[in-house]
Amino acid sequence: MLLVVKNIEGQEVGTIEVEDYVFGLRPNKAVLHQAYVAQRANQRRGTASTKTRGEVKGSTRKVRPQKYTGRSRQGSIRAPHWRHGGVVFGPKPRDYSQRLPKKMRRLAIRSALSGKVADGELVVVDKLEMERPNTKEMARILRNLGVERSALVVTGEPDRNVYLSVRNLEGKKWLPAAYLNVVDLLHHRHVVMTEAAVRKAEELWGQEAERRRALRRCGIRE
Repeated sequence: MLLVVKNIEGQEVGTIEVEDYVFGLRPNKAVLHQAYVAQRANQRRGTASTKTRGEVKGSTRKVRPQKYTGRSRQGSIRAPHWRHGGVVFGPKPRDYSQRLPKKMRRLAIRSALSGKVADGELVVVDKLEMERPNTKEMARILRNLGVERSALVVTGEPDRNVYLSVRNLEGKKWLPAAYLNVVDLLHHRHVVMTEAAVRKAEELWGQEAERRRALRRCGIRE
């Protein structure tokens, strides 16, 4: 598969050949959904807590006699329908984390990248280098690339100047290629990747990487 490469002025400067295994798959929606749900669940702290009627303060004495008062039958003031009473079926601290096989996580990332390519929402730029942090310059570059809505800016390696230039732009986020994940890919309309980021993605999730992992699982060293 060939992808068009642009410069920071938005001009086409060539094409690069990329692996269909990473950027040309038919997205697996079921795996994408499962990976998304698992990642969001793993972000939950699970510290919400309420008190039951056995944990709130208050007397357990019967409020009034059961009969002959002409009023409703009532028990303890700790009952849920009383003010300051306990909570019925309220949340308790729990672990929301979900396990996701590594193969499924890698497939989900490949599916998300392939979906962006199919929808025309992946922009490849030859390089993205900044001498110093400059939010206004970064906004201009993204406009030149045709990115007006939310965008995920991806570089091959960590770049502090790019990070500082992107972080104050509304709806924009920066990540190094090694930290790509399903939630960020799906939460942003466009993905802007440098050539180095594209090659890093192929290195991490391409067929050669899968072959090496298979050999390691078999105990074979190259």
